[in-house]
Amino acid sequence: MSAPSSLPPAQGENPAPENEGLAVDTGLKPAGPTPSSSRFQVDLVAEAAGAADKTLASGDKDAPAPEGSEPAAGGEEAKGRFRVVNFVDPSGASPPEAVPAEGFQNGDTVMSEGSLHSSTGGQHHYHYDTHTNTYYLRTFGHNTIDAVPNIDFYRQTAAPLGDKLIRPTLSELHDELDKEPFEDGFANGDELTPAEEAAAKEASEPKGAVKFGWIKGVLVRCMLNIWGVMLFIRMSWIVGQAGIVLSCVIVLMATVVTTITGLSTSAIATNGFVRGGGAYYLISRSLGPEFGGSIGLIFAFANAVAVAMYVVGFAETVVELLASVDCIMTDEINDIRIVGTITVILLLGISVAGMEWEAKAQIFLLVVLITAIFNYFIGSFIPLQSKESQGFFGYDSGIMMENMGPDFRGTESFFSVFAIFFPAATGILAGANISGDLSDPQLAIPRGTLLAILITGIVYLGVAISTGSCIVRDATGNDNDTRSAQIMANCTDAACKFGYDFSSCKSDDGLYNCRYGLQNDFQVMSIVSGFGPIITAGIFSATLSSALASLVSAPKVFQALCKDNIYPGLEMFAKGYGKNNEPLRGYILTFCIALAFILIAQLNIIAPIISNFFLASYALINFSVFHASLANSPGWRPSFKYYNMWVSLAGAVLCCVVMFVINWWAALMTNVIVMGLYIYVSYKKPDVNWGSSTQALTYHQALTHSLHLSSVEDHIKNFRPQCLVMTGYPNSRPALLHLVHAFTKNVGLMICGHVRTGSRRPNFKELSNDQTRYQRWLMKNETKAFYTPVFAEDIREGTQYLLQAAGLGRLRPNTLVIGFKNDWKDGDMMNVETYIQMIHDAFDYQYGAVVLRLKEGLDVSHISEQDDLLSSQEKTSGMKDVVVSIDMKDSDGDSSKPSSKATSVQNSPAIQKGDDDERKAARKPLLRKEKSPQTLNVAEQRLLDASQLFKRKQGKGTVDVWWLFDDGGLTLLIPYLLTNKKKWNDCKIRVFIGGKINRIDHDRRAMATLLSKFRIDFSDINVLGDINTKPKKENVTAFEEMIEPYRLKEDDMEQDTAEALKASEPWRITDNELELYRAKTNRQIRLNELLKEHSSTANLIVMSMPLARKGAVSSALYMSWLETLSKDLPPLLLVRGNHQSVLTFYS
Repeated sequence: MSAPSSLPPAQGENPAPENEGLAVDTGLKPAGPTPSSSRFQVDLVAEAAGAADKTLASGDKDAPAPEGSEPAAGGEEAKGRFRVVNFVDPSGASPPEAVPAEGFQNGDTVMSEGSLHSSTGGQHHYHYDTHTNTYYLRTFGHNTIDAVPNIDFYRQTAAPLGDKLIRPTLSELHDELDKEPFEDGFANGDELTPAEEAAAKEASEPKGAVKFGWIKGVLVRCMLNIWGVMLFIRMSWIVGQAGIVLSCVIVLMATVVTTITGLSTSAIATNGFVRGGGAYYLISRSLGPEFGGSIGLIFAFANAVAVAMYVVGFAETVVELLASVDCIMTDEINDIRIVGTITVILLLGISVAGMEWEAKAQIFLLVVLITAIFNYFIGSFIPLQSKESQGFFGYDSGIMMENMGPDFRGTESFFSVFAIFFPAATGILAGANISGDLSDPQLAIPRGTLLAILITGIVYLGVAISTGSCIVRDATGNDNDTRSAQIMANCTDAACKFGYDFSSCKSDDGLYNCRYGLQNDFQVMSIVSGFGPIITAGIFSATLSSALASLVSAPKVFQALCKDNIYPGLEMFAKGYGKNNEPLRGYILTFCIALAFILIAQLNIIAPIISNFFLASYALINFSVFHASLANSPGWRPSFKYYNMWVSLAGAVLCCVVMFVINWWAALMTNVIVMGLYIYVSYKKPDVNWGSSTQALTYHQALTHSLHLSSVEDHIKNFRPQCLVMTGYPNSRPALLHLVHAFTKNVGLMICGHVRTGSRRPNFKELSNDQTRYQRWLMKNETKAFYTPVFAEDIREGTQYLLQAAGLGRLRPNTLVIGFKNDWKDGDMMNVETYIQMIHDAFDYQYGAVVLRLKEGLDVSHISEQDDLLSSQEKTSGMKDVVVSIDMKDSDGDSSKPSSKATSVQNSPAIQKGDDDERKAARKPLLRKEKSPQTLNVAEQRLLDASQLFKRKQGKGTVDVWWLFDDGGLTLLIPYLLTNKKKWNDCKIRVFIGGKINRIDHDRRAMATLLSKFRIDFSDINVLGDINTKPKKENVTAFEEMIEPYRLKEDDMEQDTAEALKASEPWRITDNELELYRAKTNRQIRLNELLKEHSSTANLIVMSMPLARKGAVSSALYMSWLETLSKDLPPLLLVRGNHQSVLTFYS
């Protein structure tokens, strides 16, 4: 148990001896943040810079570390691994004398939380903080490099020079002491000096960036955006059309949609750190780049069009004022265009001036707006006789009851009125859209958004009830329209009891022709208010503030979208300027879009268009929460708990319904645009990984389906070849990879197995890196396969590991595919023993076995020019993955012993250390070779050409199937699957079978019947009646000469000597064995003759592989059979199933 952290070592535990001290960092190093007792405050700029400021107490600044001297070398474990950064008081006070030098060296003294926040105002504390930005952290004062939990370990930074604060790796803590922890350099890249780190921090962190709290950043913006053009200009008209009850229903419906969306937004915003980009950032990081990219584009466009809507609302009011004093410039529409253009230019100037000026303008406009609202409500309680002729009589139950029900006129209906009102509710994301400029988005977005929805909803309901209770629907504005006492008794309108007769407003043809009242005067709230010009100022404030918020939101969202490079060609708009990274280019683009829509100059046309775009965004935000909850990912942990996945789903559905209610053709257009952009992004597959809920749900479904699949027994009809292909590195045997992929793509499982052997100690970290790297390589080359490497003593042991453990549940291999060992006669025969035993192991594990032979060979790993053939796609696509040097093989099999022709490069040249390092490494050659392109000999050129044989489209030709032995049908199924593929569909299947000369026709008919029952098309069936004919003498002689070096010749030596030699060299061929299998040997020689006679022009030969009884046939003899059978032929596939049926003719 260590002493309290505030005590010096002399009072607690004994300090470490001098020779066990730690190396002290002799430069400046930026401090890391200290979590407060309540929550972690994350600084956005520091997050982006990769090195956060250290806040020691309230008001503290960065504290530089003093220089220290280098002590003697430390203990064995601490040697060369530690650095301690010491922090002094920001005022520059020297450390107190109480701290001894030993404490400085071992860094064990840690001030307590109480001393950090001491109440002694002027006292300065010199302390050593465990949570500092050191390379390694100390735990509880003990001499260990293990690290205590620290927020800086979990940051995802984007600093130019990389993240410098990482926890010790497992290897550094776990590996043997004689093993260097940094074989490939520092774990996080090349180490920087403290001065370089300070420079990196300085360069990446803008000074004086403006950050907003939840009130100024979210609440004010949302309220201003929601109290937009509709509050003063259209709300009274909506009450006149729909009545008080339905107006409240309209407000409540819109509020329900926005509240659910606000809850969903709060849930996403509190599920991790939020950067700039608003709705785009929230959706893209939740649902992935496909939905995020599509909605980000239309959301930015919608905000740009919203600028036009609010500016047109402002211009409409200005033109009405001009008309009241007869100052019309041309006509009403063109005047709106002129005023709108001037206004948007002024707004652009305010926005470009910077966020600080824009925020100040917003506060001023909010004050004006709230004053106007209070002005209206105060005026509604002060009825004046001069206003009665214009329809305002003060609060009256008669007026309220008359206006309670709807009075839709013309083509208006409930839904058309709702469509006009709903844009008033689309401002709820105004705060989230500038999430990058908020000091604490996780706190600000939920609090500010939900409070803004509540306040604005109450005000809208209050205005609806108020206007409906004190203003009649129609008024003439003529003081003389009063009723006489004689006919007052027959009056039924609410205005009658006040002595007014407005019946003249309705003409005989049913049309209304009055200028005043709820139905007719958009500016009726100015009449009601205590001081009319304040309402006009409120209208100006509401419209201009909303326009300003949208003018800021659109470029910010668009800039975030462009930074992610989802759409090529838009990178130019990602550039920011100034201390706040202002998207000036985005402002200009938004200005141009807004100006184009301002020229429409009709508010009721613009409003429904943007409503659909906003609703599409809201629908996807709600769906994101449902989707993330459904995926049940451990990473979905929002701190905002007041949400429900089913409520969010209902909100998404409600948004879609409202879209079609507002404008069905605009909703269709919006959906088509979203789906079009979604398909485009899905097709382009941007190289991003944001841990989206789509990935989580995909995993969840894959796991569920895999378990479900494992609970069902296999059926013959559902059999598919699932191949374990011993490729080594996937790019070292392209022909093997391409051929197997041709018949497993979208049909069965393909696993590229790789056995790594060698005398050096296994580097499992390197193995893991290779697994990730080559899996990406397969994906980039559109090969649907999995790469699975293993370490083993020899290739047979590794293959056994893979045969037993590869796959998952029903997704397990059932067929082993290997390349033919072309150079078996040149190397150590024990390699042949291992190779043949692999085939026996496959049969022992009830696998089928497939061997591919190309006369040119398969392994191209020793030829550097394969870089041009294999990685051209990587080069053109700007691929970031690194393809490393390859372990050389001594054959086309999968042995891992170094070849005499090439040097094995065991170490990976590039452990991925970040995007920059990856890009550099990706430009390196695929293989490091000393050969230059000019040294390629004819054989190597042929090998390279042959390696691409199965990648090309196969012309008209044949696939010859020599189905000599019934193995369950695998020999027939593989060519059938192959010829169904586009590259092979011009090839016809020819079937060759063995038979008797006197029954050739019978055997042909029987095979034709069987193939027709299997529903397998074929072009010809050949029955070979002369298989058992003796082979040519010269071929027999050639075979005997080939096996001569491998014979045991036990008859020429003592029995003990022969047995000892056989035990040490089990591959040798005994005389007894050779005689016993003479007939089988002759059959292989004869079959090779027949293959040359009948199939020398085939595109591919698929043939039943001969079996050798384990323990009875030596490896050399079996290898000789395979060699004799397959030599000097077109590409040959030797196939032997596990003798369980894989074909059936039953339905």
